[in-house]
Parts: sequence; C-alpha cells; structure tokens
Amino acid sequence: MPTDIIQWFPGHMAKTRRLIEENLKHVDVVIELLDARIPQSSRNPEIERLTAGKPIITLLNKSQLADPAETEKWARHYTGEGRICIPFDCVGKKGLDKLMPAIRTVLADKIERYEQKGMSGRRLKAMVVGIPNVGKSSLINLLGGTKKAKVENRPGVTLRPQWVSTDAGLDLMDMPGVLWPRFDHRETGENLAITGAIKDDVVELLTLAVTLCHKLRRDYPDQLAARYKLDVAEVTGERTDYELFEYIGKKRGFLISGGEINEERTANMLLDEFRAAKIGRITLDRIPEGGPSC
Repeated sequence: MPTDIIQWFPGHMAKTRRLIEENLKHVDVVIELLDARIPQSSRNPEIERLTAGKPIITLLNKSQLADPAETEKWARHYTGEGRICIPFDCVGKKGLDKLMPAIRTVLADKIERYEQKGMSGRRLKAMVVGIPNVGKSSLINLLGGTKKAKVENRPGVTLRPQWVSTDAGLDLMDMPGVLWPRFDHRETGENLAITGAIKDDVVELLTLAVTLCHKLRRDYPDQLAARYKLDVAEVTGERTDYELFEYIGKKRGFLISGGEINEERTANMLLDEFRAAKIGRITLDRIPEGGPSC
C-alpha cells in the first residue's frame, strides 16, 4: 500500500485535537466510539491524553457488521483495562439501554454532589469522539430523537462541534472525526482504509482490495468462498492474493476486452460488499498478544 495512506490531512487533525482540548472543560464524560470491526485500529492513541483524565465510556459501534464472538472478546479486553466498554449498534439500538446507566455509574460522585447542592436536575454533558465515519452523528441522532446531526456514509461530514440535547438529561457535543498524523503499524492504515475511515480518493483501491482478499482468505475463508461461489480450497489454495482477487472478478463477469478483469470495478465491488457485511460479519483486528484472557 502506498505510504501516503499514513499521512492523511495532518493539518485538519491538528485543528480537531485543539477543538477537543478547548471544549473538554465543558463536558463531564467522554463517549469514545470505536468501529467494532477494527477495535484496535480505530482507537486513537491520543484520546486518553487529549481528554485529560475525564471518564471515558467506550462503545464498539457497528457491531451488527462485526464478528459477534470477536466483539465480545474485545469488550472483555477493554473492560479488563478498567474502562466501561459496550458493544453497540446505532441501527438496531443494541446497547442503547446500557449507555445512560453507564454514564450515571462513572459520574456517580458528581451526580451526588449536585444532589447535595440541590441541583439534582442539572443536565450532564458528554463529548462524543472517534475516527471519521464511525457513527458519532448516528449516535447523537439516536439519543437526540431527531436527525439533528448530519449523517452520511463517508468520512469528514462533521466539521465543527455541535451540541444536541436529549430527553435523558444529557447534552451531547459531536466532534469532528479525528485520525492521527502517523500510524505506528501499516495494518492500522490498511484497516482504516478498508472500513472507509479514510477517504477512498486518497487510497490506491486495487492494492486495498487485494489486501482485503488476503485478510479474508486468512481469517474468514468459508464466508469468502460462500459469497463468491468458490470452493474453500480455491480460497485457501496456492493462488496469490492478486490471483484470488482476479478470479473473483472473473467469477462476477467483470471483464474487459481481451478477457482481462476490470480491476477498478472488482476492487470497488469487494470493498463495498465488505462494508455492507454482504461477505459476512467480519472483524479484522484480533486481541493483541499479552492482552487480558478472553
């Protein structure tokens, strides 16, 4: 994959980091959204520093697209690190019933102080943070009850902080999605690009789709074979990753003159079908070595 994938708009990211730091004093708790398909890759390593000790609740969003067994492992992993972590689905509202109790748990001391001062009705305030396209605006619309935050299935839609009130006594600040200027591991950039957190127009899609083939044939060969009507042996056999990608294109009939495959069409199809979970519910990240027992 081209190295420029790990240097995506660092100026924009610096601006978003400043916005987080400047607005942190206005909130009681931080709600961190991770993509359940890539719980490690979508976790901004700067968030804990930026949030300066504010309590954090982690939501593994888009869990309806992820491998449920892996999502449960990741939830236990992050819980083992001493944080509240909830598998979440803004579409099906999975985990919604757990969010407000979790907020009240981490803010129990502050709520008690409010009550002692006769301020029991005081509204709580939360900042919602996460990478682009992880579902922050969808969460805010779900909690707010109306479509108050702009939602599109592409990164970079929220450009400035927005406050949204809810009926649960909670005000939410929606922050722009933030990536970090440089990724420590190549796979982090790959996973962010595959799931759509990095804009497709700054990524080499053919390389990305071939990389996706590699990951799927390694971890989910049965699902890949079933989706594209292949034998599992054809998926796990001696073909290179590109040859498998090419074979899938041929099976779909994506041919151009001379019988060669249309690489662009095949790459777009593979990425689109992965992102829509048509290949299956798939998680690209695995629990790191040395993590809590799962």
